[in-house]
Amino acid sequence: MTRFTLNGKPVETALPDDTPLLWVLRDGLDQTGTKFGCGMGLCGACTVHLDGQPIRSCSTPLSAAAGKKITTIEGVGKARVGAAVQKAWQKLDVVQCGYCQSGQIMSATALLTANPKPTDADIDAAMGGNICRCATYVRIRAAIHEAAKSLA
Repeated sequence: MTRFTLNGKPVETALPDDTPLLWVLRDGLDQTGTKFGCGMGLCGACTVHLDGQPIRSCSTPLSAAAGKKITTIEGVGKARVGAAVQKAWQKLDVVQCGYCQSGQIMSATALLTANPKPTDADIDAAMGGNICRCATYVRIRAAIHEAAKSLA
C-alpha cells in the first residue's frame, strides 16, 4: 500500500510500486486533467508537482510518491501562484486545443513559485521541456508575465 498526499488530501493505493504515477493519478485516482503525451517524459503534458517540484508523471514510478505531496492541475489553483497562473491563462486566452495546457500550467506555476519575476530567458529555460503542438508559446510567455505582474 503506497500512501501520499494528493492535492492536500491523504490517499493510498494498492497499485504496484512500478506503475507510472500518471496512470495511478488518471486511472486509479480519477485525476484526468493530467495528460498522456509521449510516455517518455519528453513533452511535458503529464507534468505534476512532487513536493513542489515539476516532474513528468509518465516516467515517475508510484514508489517515488510514497510519503510525499503530489499536486495536479485539479489542485494547483488552490494556491495563490497556481490561481494567478490559471487566471492569466484565461485572461489571455492561451489555450488553443488545450491538450498540453495542464502540463504548461504546472510548469509555469513551479517557475513563478521559484522565481516571481522571470525574464523571457528564465521562462524559455523553465518551459523548454513543455511542447505545444499548436505553438501557443507567445501566449504562454505572455500569460506567465501577466501572472507574475498580478502576484507582485
